[in-house]
Amino acid sequence: MSMAQPLFSDPDWPVGDPPEGMPPVPPTQDELPCDDGEPMETQRHKWQMDLLIDALDLWLQEKGEGYTNGNMFVYFSLEQTRGRHFRGPDVFVVLGVPRGERKSWVVWEQGKAPDVVIELLSRSTAASDKGEKKQIYQDRMRVPEYFWFDPFNPEDRAGFQLTDGVYQPIERDGQDRLHSPLLGLTLVLWQGDYLGIEGTWLRWAMPDGVPLPTHAEAAWNAAENALQRAETQTQLAQEQTRLAQEQTRLAEEQRRFAQAQQALARTERERAERAETELARLMALLEGDKPR
Repeated sequence: MSMAQPLFSDPDWPVGDPPEGMPPVPPTQDELPCDDGEPMETQRHKWQMDLLIDALDLWLQEKGEGYTNGNMFVYFSLEQTRGRHFRGPDVFVVLGVPRGERKSWVVWEQGKAPDVVIELLSRSTAASDKGEKKQIYQDRMRVPEYFWFDPFNPEDRAGFQLTDGVYQPIERDGQDRLHSPLLGLTLVLWQGDYLGIEGTWLRWAMPDGVPLPTHAEAAWNAAENALQRAETQTQLAQEQTRLAQEQTRLAEEQRRFAQAQQALARTERERAERAETELARLMALLEGDKPR
Protein backbone atom coordinates (compact mmCIF):
# COMPACT_ATOMS: atom_id res chain seq x y z
CA MET A 1 0.00 0.00 0.00
CA SER A 2 2.92 2.34 0.58
CA MET A 3 6.25 2.75 -1.08
CA ALA A 4 9.17 0.73 0.19
CA GLN A 5 10.56 2.18 3.36
CA PRO A 6 13.83 1.41 5.16
CA LEU A 7 13.33 -0.53 8.33
CA PHE A 8 15.67 1.88 10.11
CA SER A 9 18.57 4.17 9.34
CA ASP A 10 21.60 4.68 11.53
CA PRO A 11 24.59 6.52 10.10
CA ASP A 12 26.59 5.49 13.17
CA TRP A 13 26.06 1.78 12.57
CA PRO A 14 28.25 0.65 9.66
CA VAL A 15 27.95 -2.65 7.90
CA GLY A 16 29.30 -5.39 10.11
CA ASP A 17 29.50 -5.44 13.88
CA PRO A 18 27.43 -2.92 15.90
CA PRO A 19 29.12 -0.02 17.73
CA GLU A 20 30.74 -0.73 21.06
CA GLY A 21 28.17 -1.02 23.81
CA MET A 22 25.30 -1.64 21.41
CA PRO A 23 23.55 -5.03 21.39
CA PRO A 24 24.09 -7.21 18.29
CA VAL A 25 20.33 -7.32 17.77
CA PRO A 26 18.27 -4.10 17.62
CA PRO A 27 16.19 -3.61 20.80
CA THR A 28 12.47 -4.32 20.85
CA GLN A 29 9.61 -2.18 22.11
CA ASP A 30 9.84 -3.94 25.48
CA GLU A 31 13.46 -2.80 25.85
CA LEU A 32 13.01 0.82 24.71
CA PRO A 33 11.59 3.80 26.66
CA CYS A 34 7.94 4.42 25.88
CA ASP A 35 7.25 7.49 28.03
CA ASP A 36 9.08 10.74 28.70
CA GLY A 37 6.45 12.24 30.98
CA GLU A 38 5.80 15.26 28.78
CA PRO A 39 2.10 16.24 28.65
CA MET A 40 0.11 17.34 25.62
CA GLU A 41 -0.04 21.06 24.85
CA THR A 42 -3.72 21.67 25.72
CA GLN A 43 -6.94 19.81 26.32
CA ARG A 44 -8.07 20.84 22.83
CA HIS A 45 -4.99 19.17 21.37
CA LYS A 46 -5.65 16.00 23.38
CA TRP A 47 -9.30 15.84 22.36
CA GLN A 48 -8.41 16.54 18.71
CA MET A 49 -5.86 13.75 18.75
CA ASP A 50 -8.36 11.34 20.31
CA LEU A 51 -11.05 12.27 17.78
CA LEU A 52 -8.81 11.48 14.81
CA ILE A 53 -7.47 8.24 16.30
CA ASP A 54 -10.80 6.96 17.65
CA ALA A 55 -12.67 7.23 14.35
CA LEU A 56 -9.81 5.81 12.32
CA ASP A 57 -9.35 2.91 14.74
CA LEU A 58 -12.98 1.89 14.25
CA TRP A 59 -12.52 2.16 10.46
CA LEU A 60 -9.43 -0.07 10.64
CA GLN A 61 -11.23 -2.46 12.98
CA GLU A 62 -13.88 -3.04 10.33
CA LYS A 63 -11.11 -3.84 7.84
CA GLY A 64 -9.55 -6.31 10.27
CA GLU A 65 -6.02 -4.90 10.10
CA GLY A 66 -4.01 -1.73 10.52
CA TYR A 67 -2.82 0.32 13.48
CA THR A 68 -3.33 3.92 14.57
CA ASN A 69 -2.17 5.80 17.63
CA GLY A 70 -0.46 9.01 18.64
CA ASN A 71 1.77 10.80 21.09
CA MET A 72 3.90 7.70 21.49
CA PHE A 73 7.53 7.05 20.58
CA VAL A 74 8.25 6.00 17.01
CA TYR A 75 11.73 4.49 16.74
CA PHE A 76 13.12 4.63 13.22
CA SER A 77 16.85 4.86 13.95
CA LEU A 78 19.09 3.06 16.37
CA GLU A 79 20.72 6.36 17.33
CA GLN A 80 17.50 7.17 19.19
CA THR A 81 18.23 4.31 21.57
CA ARG A 82 21.33 6.16 22.76
CA GLY A 83 19.41 9.01 24.36
CA ARG A 84 18.40 11.22 21.43
CA HIS A 85 14.74 10.32 21.70
CA PHE A 86 12.24 11.43 19.10
CA ARG A 87 8.68 11.93 20.32
CA GLY A 88 6.34 10.29 17.87
CA PRO A 89 3.66 12.00 15.82
CA ASP A 90 0.45 13.30 17.37
CA VAL A 91 -1.42 10.90 15.07
CA PHE A 92 -0.05 8.18 12.85
CA VAL A 93 -1.50 5.36 10.79
CA VAL A 94 0.12 2.12 9.63
CA LEU A 95 -1.64 0.00 7.03
CA GLY A 96 -1.27 -3.71 6.38
CA VAL A 97 -0.11 -4.68 9.88
CA PRO A 98 -1.87 -6.77 12.55
CA ARG A 99 -4.03 -4.96 15.06
CA GLY A 100 -3.06 -5.04 18.70
CA GLU A 101 -1.46 -3.06 21.48
CA ARG A 102 2.05 -1.61 21.16
CA LYS A 103 4.13 0.17 23.80
CA SER A 104 5.87 2.16 21.07
CA TRP A 105 6.26 1.86 17.32
CA VAL A 106 9.63 0.28 16.54
CA VAL A 107 10.15 0.35 12.78
CA TRP A 108 12.65 -2.51 12.58
CA GLU A 109 10.43 -4.68 14.79
CA GLN A 110 7.11 -3.91 13.07
CA GLY A 111 8.56 -4.05 9.56
CA LYS A 112 7.57 -0.59 8.37
CA ALA A 113 7.28 3.06 9.29
CA PRO A 114 3.93 4.89 9.49
CA ASP A 115 2.05 5.46 6.25
CA VAL A 116 0.29 8.65 7.33
CA VAL A 117 1.27 11.21 9.98
CA ILE A 118 -0.66 14.18 11.38
CA GLU A 119 0.93 16.81 13.62
CA LEU A 120 -1.23 19.19 15.69
CA LEU A 121 0.37 22.62 15.68
CA SER A 122 0.83 24.89 18.67
CA ARG A 123 2.86 28.03 19.29
CA SER A 124 5.65 25.96 20.82
CA THR A 125 5.73 23.20 18.17
CA ALA A 126 4.66 24.82 14.88
CA ALA A 127 8.18 25.68 13.72
CA SER A 128 9.44 22.17 14.47
CA ASP A 129 6.37 20.47 12.94
CA LYS A 130 6.74 22.47 9.72
CA GLY A 131 10.51 22.22 9.62
CA GLU A 132 12.56 19.63 11.49
CA LYS A 133 9.85 17.02 11.89
CA LYS A 134 8.71 17.42 8.28
CA GLN A 135 12.27 16.73 7.17
CA ILE A 136 12.48 13.66 9.42
CA TYR A 137 9.24 12.28 8.01
CA GLN A 138 10.45 12.97 4.48
CA ASP A 139 14.12 12.01 4.61
CA ARG A 140 14.48 9.54 7.47
CA MET A 141 11.13 7.80 7.92
CA ARG A 142 9.88 8.16 4.33
CA VAL A 143 6.29 8.65 5.48
CA PRO A 144 4.14 8.65 2.29
CA GLU A 145 1.65 11.27 3.55
CA TYR A 146 2.09 14.07 6.09
CA PHE A 147 -0.54 16.53 7.36
CA TRP A 148 -0.55 19.31 9.93
CA PHE A 149 -3.43 21.13 11.63
CA ASP A 150 -3.72 23.91 14.21
CA PRO A 151 -6.74 23.20 16.49
CA PHE A 152 -6.96 26.89 17.40
CA ASN A 153 -6.51 28.14 13.82
CA PRO A 154 -8.29 25.66 11.50
CA GLU A 155 -7.14 27.50 8.38
CA ASP A 156 -3.56 26.53 9.20
CA ARG A 157 -3.69 23.04 7.79
CA ALA A 158 -1.81 21.38 4.97
CA GLY A 159 -1.05 18.02 3.45
CA PHE A 160 1.92 16.57 1.60
CA GLN A 161 2.51 13.45 -0.47
CA LEU A 162 5.95 11.90 -0.86
CA THR A 163 6.83 11.96 -4.56
CA ASP A 164 10.29 10.91 -5.74
CA GLY A 165 11.55 11.33 -2.19
CA VAL A 166 10.25 14.89 -1.76
CA TYR A 167 7.01 16.12 -0.19
CA GLN A 168 4.67 17.73 -2.70
CA PRO A 169 1.63 19.72 -1.45
CA ILE A 170 -1.80 18.08 -1.51
CA GLU A 171 -4.16 20.75 -2.79
CA ARG A 172 -7.53 21.22 -1.11
CA ASP A 173 -10.50 20.30 -3.26
CA GLY A 174 -13.43 22.53 -4.19
CA GLN A 175 -15.02 21.81 -0.80
CA ASP A 176 -11.89 22.80 1.13
CA ARG A 177 -11.03 19.20 1.97
CA LEU A 178 -7.64 17.47 2.06
CA HIS A 179 -7.66 14.01 0.52
CA SER A 180 -5.50 11.08 1.57
CA PRO A 181 -4.99 8.98 -1.58
CA LEU A 182 -3.31 6.26 0.46
CA LEU A 183 -6.25 5.78 2.83
CA GLY A 184 -8.98 6.68 0.35
CA LEU A 185 -10.33 9.07 2.98
CA THR A 186 -10.50 12.83 3.34
CA LEU A 187 -9.87 15.30 6.15
CA VAL A 188 -12.75 17.73 6.72
CA LEU A 189 -13.52 20.57 9.10
CA TRP A 190 -16.45 19.72 11.35
CA GLN A 191 -18.21 22.25 13.53
CA GLY A 192 -19.71 20.71 16.66
CA ASP A 193 -19.42 19.62 20.26
CA TYR A 194 -16.87 16.95 21.06
CA LEU A 195 -16.48 15.87 24.69
CA GLY A 196 -18.01 19.11 25.88
CA ILE A 197 -15.88 21.43 23.75
CA GLU A 198 -17.65 23.36 21.01
CA GLY A 199 -15.34 24.18 18.13
CA THR A 200 -14.04 23.42 14.67
CA TRP A 201 -12.53 19.96 14.58
CA LEU A 202 -10.51 18.06 12.00
CA ARG A 203 -12.16 14.75 11.19
CA TRP A 204 -11.58 11.80 8.94
CA ALA A 205 -14.41 11.38 6.45
CA MET A 206 -15.46 9.23 3.54
CA PRO A 207 -14.81 10.62 0.03
CA ASP A 208 -18.34 12.08 0.02
CA GLY A 209 -17.52 14.10 3.13
CA VAL A 210 -19.50 12.05 5.66
CA PRO A 211 -17.35 11.90 8.85
CA LEU A 212 -16.19 8.52 10.11
CA PRO A 213 -17.98 7.80 13.40
CA THR A 214 -16.10 7.38 16.62
CA HIS A 215 -16.70 4.29 18.75
CA ALA A 216 -19.14 6.26 20.91
CA GLU A 217 -20.99 7.65 17.90
CA ALA A 218 -21.20 4.22 16.31
CA ALA A 219 -22.56 2.76 19.57
CA TRP A 220 -25.08 5.62 19.80
CA ASN A 221 -26.12 5.12 16.18
CA ALA A 222 -26.49 1.38 16.77
CA ALA A 223 -28.63 2.05 19.86
CA GLU A 224 -30.77 4.54 17.94
CA ASN A 225 -31.19 2.07 15.08
CA ALA A 226 -32.14 -0.66 17.55
CA LEU A 227 -34.64 1.71 19.19
CA GLN A 228 -36.09 2.65 15.81
CA ARG A 229 -36.39 -1.03 14.90
CA ALA A 230 -38.10 -1.71 18.25
CA GLU A 231 -40.45 1.22 17.69
CA THR A 232 -41.19 -0.02 14.18
CA GLN A 233 -41.85 -3.51 15.50
CA THR A 234 -44.11 -2.04 18.20
CA GLN A 235 -45.98 -0.01 15.62
CA LEU A 236 -46.28 -3.09 13.42
CA ALA A 237 -47.59 -5.14 16.35
CA GLN A 238 -50.06 -2.37 17.19
CA GLU A 239 -51.19 -2.24 13.57
CA GLN A 240 -51.57 -6.01 13.51
CA THR A 241 -53.61 -5.80 16.73
CA ARG A 242 -55.76 -3.07 15.21
CA LEU A 243 -56.30 -5.15 12.06
CA ALA A 244 -57.17 -8.19 14.16
CA GLN A 245 -59.66 -6.12 16.14
CA GLU A 246 -61.10 -4.75 12.90
CA GLN A 247 -61.41 -8.27 11.52
CA THR A 248 -63.14 -9.35 14.75
CA ARG A 249 -65.52 -6.39 14.47
CA LEU A 250 -66.24 -7.20 10.82
CA ALA A 251 -66.78 -10.85 11.69
CA GLU A 252 -69.21 -9.81 14.45
CA GLU A 253 -71.08 -7.56 12.05
CA GLN A 254 -71.22 -10.36 9.50
CA ARG A 255 -72.56 -12.71 12.22
CA ARG A 256 -75.23 -10.18 13.21
CA PHE A 257 -76.11 -9.60 9.56
CA ALA A 258 -76.42 -13.34 9.03
CA GLN A 259 -78.64 -13.59 12.14
CA ALA A 260 -80.77 -10.71 10.84
CA GLN A 261 -81.10 -12.42 7.48
CA GLN A 262 -82.06 -15.66 9.20
CA ALA A 263 -84.67 -13.81 11.31
CA LEU A 264 -86.01 -12.09 8.21
CA ALA A 265 -86.17 -15.35 6.33
CA ARG A 266 -87.98 -16.96 9.28
CA THR A 267 -90.44 -14.06 9.43
CA GLU A 268 -91.06 -14.29 5.68
CA ARG A 269 -91.51 -18.04 5.93
CA GLU A 270 -93.98 -17.67 8.80
CA ARG A 271 -95.84 -14.94 6.89
CA ALA A 272 -95.99 -17.18 3.83
CA GLU A 273 -97.22 -20.08 5.94
CA ARG A 274 -99.96 -17.90 7.48
CA ALA A 275 -100.93 -16.61 4.07
CA GLU A 276 -101.13 -20.13 2.74
CA THR A 277 -103.24 -21.23 5.69
CA GLU A 278 -105.55 -18.25 5.28
CA LEU A 279 -105.85 -18.92 1.55
CA ALA A 280 -106.72 -22.54 2.24
CA ARG A 281 -109.34 -21.44 4.74
CA LEU A 282 -110.90 -19.04 2.29
CA MET A 283 -110.89 -21.64 -0.45
CA ALA A 284 -112.65 -24.04 1.89
CA LEU A 285 -115.29 -21.45 2.65
CA LEU A 286 -115.82 -20.81 -1.01
CA GLU A 287 -116.16 -24.49 -1.70
CA GLY A 288 -118.74 -24.73 1.08
CA ASP A 289 -120.91 -21.98 -0.37
CA LYS A 290 -121.25 -23.57 -3.79
CA PRO A 291 -124.77 -25.11 -4.61
CA ARG A 292 -124.89 -28.83 -4.51
